[in-house]
Amino acid sequence: MLEGLPPNNAAFIMRLRCDEATAVAVADIIVESFDPAETAASAFEEEQGDTKTWAQLPWLVEVYFAAEPDQGSIRDLVTIVGGKAAADALEFGTISQKDWVASSLEGLAPVRAGRFLVHGSHDRDRVRPNDIALEIEAALAFGTGHHGTTRGCLLMLDAVLKERRPQRVLDVGTGTGVLALAAARYLHRPIAAGDIDYIAVEAAASNARLNGATPWLRPVVARGVMHPDLKAGGPYDLIFANILARPLRSLAPSICALAADGADVVLSGLLAPDVAGVLSSYAAQGFTLMRRINLEGWACLRLRRGGAGRRPLI
Repeated sequence: MLEGLPPNNAAFIMRLRCDEATAVAVADIIVESFDPAETAASAFEEEQGDTKTWAQLPWLVEVYFAAEPDQGSIRDLVTIVGGKAAADALEFGTISQKDWVASSLEGLAPVRAGRFLVHGSHDRDRVRPNDIALEIEAALAFGTGHHGTTRGCLLMLDAVLKERRPQRVLDVGTGTGVLALAAARYLHRPIAAGDIDYIAVEAAASNARLNGATPWLRPVVARGVMHPDLKAGGPYDLIFANILARPLRSLAPSICALAADGADVVLSGLLAPDVAGVLSSYAAQGFTLMRRINLEGWACLRLRRGGAGRRPLI
């Protein structure tokens, strides 16, 4: 699992090796306690074979911080969910600032999601004649298409486009702009997009230029949908929000206020335990679950205002 991606200016790291339940609990409490623009936590299983001591159990938590954390406060938080043994096992260190997207692209093959192909400049020769190709250059922002959340959203977009041509599209938390670019390249019409991180917005704008999509995509710096350009573009009949569970819940009223009757809202950045709470937040705004895609431990949801879906199991 991954709760967010390392902040663009991450300089500090905390690590903990523990059992699965502790790993998930520690990652969750960190994400709930810190600004997601400044801190990100991941928990994943390591391939270490059979181990028996608690400190060597094959799960690793990594937390990235933009500013030096208060180690005492972090240990107190971890004690709440993992006990003193977990708090004592925490390791703190520093890291050099890193180009996260460049690192994630190294050695990765192009990613296909329906008619869309996300690739780096080194794989231009892999583009087929009928592909809707999205070339993403290395940048300090999230969203290369290789992550399960982004690919799930692209698959949802591909499914929507087989049914209809959305007239107004919004991408909340656009990252490197993959989803907005995909919609722009297919629809050839203006796509609204914003991100809280100015570096992400610069990356998305650069990728728009690289893909010849500047006439349709000019992302803005915005917290959620709080930007005049994003509000002026509504009501939208297709909205993407590939962020995290907590902001998805808090943004539900403002996102849904910009949705047209019959609009589709595609949400991702969700682990399985997050789904019920997010669905509840959007159900309160009149949205129904139409489809769910699970990829790499992440859930992607397609909701519809006034929809009468089959109510897929959650």
